Amino acid sequence: MTASSFARLGVSWIVVACAAVVILLLSVAWVRPALAACKRASSTGIGAVAFFYGANVQAERFEPFDTVVIEPDSGFDPRAHTAHCPNWYAYVSVGEVTKERAYYAKMPKTWFAGSNAAWASTVVDQSASGWPAFFVDQIIKPLWERGYRGFFLDTLDSYQLVAKTDAERVQQQAGIGAVLRELKARYPQARLILNRGFEILPQVHDQVAAVAFESLFGRWDQANQRYDEVPGNDREWLLAQAREIHERYRLPVISIDYCPPEDEACRREIVQKISALGIVPYVADGGLQTIGMSHSIIKDAEPLTKVSLRR
Repeated sequence: MTASSFARLGVSWIVVACAAVVILLLSVAWVRPALAACKRASSTGIGAVAFFYGANVQAERFEPFDTVVIEPDSGFDPRAHTAHCPNWYAYVSVGEVTKERAYYAKMPKTWFAGSNAAWASTVVDQSASGWPAFFVDQIIKPLWERGYRGFFLDTLDSYQLVAKTDAERVQQQAGIGAVLRELKARYPQARLILNRGFEILPQVHDQVAAVAFESLFGRWDQANQRYDEVPGNDREWLLAQAREIHERYRLPVISIDYCPPEDEACRREIVQKISALGIVPYVADGGLQTIGMSHSIIKDAEPLTKVSLRR
């Protein structure tokens, strides 16, 4: 542009143009670090995980994690935190429901198959006609509309509290499979992490991103309100499940363990033990009300197929 052209535009136009360029450069500089961090999260899949069921979700405190599962009734809005890099997952109970849930009153009482006294919850009959559609319409759809794209599906084995025969267990498992298929049919891009659900993996493994279980080394006894060490036999059984998931389905495995919130040494020790087994660790308090410990990048961890463990 010539000097005469600048003169015709006037000084004010030049100032505006320069200001626009500066704003553009600043915006790019601000966005690029966020995008770089988010690429870290997406490229590592599940990565470092956190489970937080507290009422006050401070998004910036979860930036070291790649995947964060939160209690959606906390009021947290993932749409307001797109600058933060964790993949936000909503906690969703499949096998049980409590009276505090907004959808509880809408559920036919014929769907209630029993109770779980330890958690003051009601066990849902997974074989009930209409349950898969209700689950997606009344539970998943509102969360999807709020911006959640990942769901942590809990209480998948609660049917075992009420199903007493092999035929009843098979019927309940088929019902859970129908729920997951309905969810993925309606929301194909939904990312799913299962909490246990080992028995249904043969029919749904291709629809999930990872499988979690609780208490490989440290556990929380809800009924007695105390922390305990996990018995060796229980740990070996869980490790056998982890091998099966890893070898047959090639899915990430997550272990959620528990220590007193003030005992950082306990958390660190268990994280290291879990990581050494090639399993994604997370260790926090028994109610998952505080931010616990994981690893951003699990180092020096051999795959489960190479770890020397008793079978």
